[in-house]
Amino acid sequence: MTAQAVAEVDLPREQIGSNPQHLILGLFSDYWFGSSEPLPSAVLVALLGDFGITPVGARAAIGRLARRGVLDATKQGRRTFYAMAPKVARAMEKTQRRVVDFGTGDRDWDGLWTTVVFSVPDDQRQMRHALRRRLRFLGYAAVHDGVWMSPHADHEQTVELLESLGAAKATVLRSTVTYSAGPGDPLTAWDLDAIRAGYEEFAATYAPLPERVARGHVGTAEALVTRTVAKDFWRQIISSDPELPENLLPDGWPVRTARAVFVRTYDSLGPLAEARVRQLLEEHDAAGLADHVGRRTATRAPS
Repeated sequence: MTAQAVAEVDLPREQIGSNPQHLILGLFSDYWFGSSEPLPSAVLVALLGDFGITPVGARAAIGRLARRGVLDATKQGRRTFYAMAPKVARAMEKTQRRVVDFGTGDRDWDGLWTTVVFSVPDDQRQMRHALRRRLRFLGYAAVHDGVWMSPHADHEQTVELLESLGAAKATVLRSTVTYSAGPGDPLTAWDLDAIRAGYEEFAATYAPLPERVARGHVGTAEALVTRTVAKDFWRQIISSDPELPENLLPDGWPVRTARAVFVRTYDSLGPLAEARVRQLLEEHDAAGLADHVGRRTATRAPS
């Protein structure tokens, strides 16, 4: 997907926890991919109920997503059904690929940094916020005010992003760093200590889960919630990781250990979580839709 397509999608701000709008999109992406059939609003409300979201809060979140064009609404009699808008589904696919592929190996790097220099007037603060947020999505970090750098960001996507947002004063460079001091060193733009702590916390939190699953100590509702929260936690950590080459990282960098825990957690909880989604469809007279439920995995094609 191009950066322009990303820029056109008004997704809710990503965060860890029970943000209902983000949860809705994550549930669609994890269990309702590849299907054009819409889901009954009652099922979405019930799914959010497993996360402690009240029916009033769930319906409000669904309504906001529909008004923003993130969800497409249809009526069948007195019932309302919702599906992700196609452009949103494409954006979620991009996020999904990054989540499951991250940390699979050391990325080649030619030593060149992609640098974006831009200036946005004070009366265009909304554009400035959107530009910063989407530059982070592409893997950049701020070195100075209006100067963002990345070792891996795609040049064409960067240019498309700037053009799609209408940035009138911007320059994109590909170059080496010949001198840096203090915060001007791009390697200091990322808090590697915080990223390491995140990976270590993730591994410590979720390493015991697959054994509990194997012993039959995890129910379907718990599996759905835990799998979703674990994926969000993992996504939050990797969104701040610039994927620096191994020779630039501190010794004992924990990304591969943490990814192994993510894979075991995500895949072992998958069947139980999928069963919970099917159960709620059947409970709300949508048994015919249960055949469309699937689950993502981190190690093989979706089933």
